[in-house]
Amino acid sequence: MESFNAGETVVRRDVHRSGRVWSEQALRVIADTSEALVTACAPGAEARWPTLYAKARANGDRSVRTEAFDAMATGEWELADSRWQETELLLWKQPGAWFSVNAFFVSNGVGRRLRNWYVNFERPSVRDAAGFDTFDLTVDLVIDPDLSQYEWKDVDEYAHVRRLGIVTDTEHQAVDDARAQALAMLADRSGPFKAAAEWRSWRWDPTWPMPRLPRRTEDPGPASGPRS
Repeated sequence: MESFNAGETVVRRDVHRSGRVWSEQALRVIADTSEALVTACAPGAEARWPTLYAKARANGDRSVRTEAFDAMATGEWELADSRWQETELLLWKQPGAWFSVNAFFVSNGVGRRLRNWYVNFERPSVRDAAGFDTFDLTVDLVIDPDLSQYEWKDVDEYAHVRRLGIVTDTEHQAVDDARAQALAMLADRSGPFKAAAEWRSWRWDPTWPMPRLPRRTEDPGPASGPRS
């Protein structure tokens, strides 16, 4: 598997099984090793979201998120240009894993603080020269900054996408297995949790160029060519 270089811009794409792109997010590579790919972004990084999902993010209306999932099930949605907002993000993803570990940082008035850890359950990454493809499977695990407590998030939406058939029975089993793996990683303080103190002190360097998406003239389909 060819590695990305630190400082390089890569694109994370959520790709529906139909081959249509559900979202794109520009990220900066922090490190790429045999253990995991670590990427980051900050407010202003370019992204593309489905229009309904963007609307839900803007007004906080969860019913619009349900509409977005319904549109996903029909395969009918449009993408809108957007930008990452409010938080700095550090993202850790192992090869073959059905989840990523994310750390979200927010302003505390005098600097930045770790708001929470966030385990996002998603399909294993498939790479190409521009970045990697995955697909968000809706349910999440939110962990306190000090790793002392956690709670499951979007369980109701996960049940909805299961009913819609967006998450298959096979994927559901993979998510169940990944939940156990993530909780074991938290209990053992392994993976990124092993270096939790270093992660808590991480900050986006304001001199770094803001990650940008490649210019596109139409809605992108599945990436072509060999993957690893």
